[in-house]
Amino acid sequence: MKTPYSLFKHFLFSILGMPFLMIHSVSSLNLTNEYLNHKCLLDQGKYTSGSEYEDNLNRLFRSVSSDASGMIGFAYTSIGSTPNFLTITLQCRGDSIGSKCHTCTDTAISEFRKRCPKNKGGIIWYDQCFLFVTTIKEEDLIKTNYENIFSMYNSNNVRGDRIFFAKRVRDFLYELTLKVEKTIEGDHIFLYAAGEKKLGKNKLYAMVQCIQLTLDCKSCLEWSIKKLFKNSDIKQGARVLGTNCGVRYELYPFLGRSNFTVV
Repeated sequence: MKTPYSLFKHFLFSILGMPFLMIHSVSSLNLTNEYLNHKCLLDQGKYTSGSEYEDNLNRLFRSVSSDASGMIGFAYTSIGSTPNFLTITLQCRGDSIGSKCHTCTDTAISEFRKRCPKNKGGIIWYDQCFLFVTTIKEEDLIKTNYENIFSMYNSNNVRGDRIFFAKRVRDFLYELTLKVEKTIEGDHIFLYAAGEKKLGKNKLYAMVQCIQLTLDCKSCLEWSIKKLFKNSDIKQGARVLGTNCGVRYELYPFLGRSNFTVV
């Protein structure tokens, strides 16, 4: 249930200055495109130089790079048959489409080759996009994968009423999740919502996003929101990222204002 502003304006938060230091030393303003994390899927095996698999991989990388400049910031493509079948999924952040998406994609492809050399499968996350290479077929990709998920937290703790702060964050993220659901019911295929909300003397900034293949966007986002506050150590900002959906909140602006909601 929403808490009206009239009920929480008397709560005073004594919060440290604007947080820019993240775990892994990530600076995440909209103009940056920092590397966040990667995972080589070792169980999917390796390919050899000059193989059919390598040829298929190179073809799809070229295709995804070309598609990334589109207005929806999403690309999904597959090629080949077992044992040379592979799928590549590319998802750019909701406010990073066009040239930003294309730049992030090319960076992700280049770094994937370096960080997961000869691996048939792997994932790499950047601030503005993520790239997923796998031998798994679409019918399994649409199911939410809770294994390839990681969290990042702001270095600063919340002072004052931490429980109340966490509730306000959860409420806002759930509110944004419902906006994503409304988008799904309409003509759009862009599964993203972001906005800002007054929080005492501060502003809370948040976003939620699902990859377009996700079978149940709402469940994925709700699971991720709960994971943000799994521990009692509540931070001024945090994010949960995976291959199906992602959520994030901060006390400073980190997004462009595309599809932005001010509450």
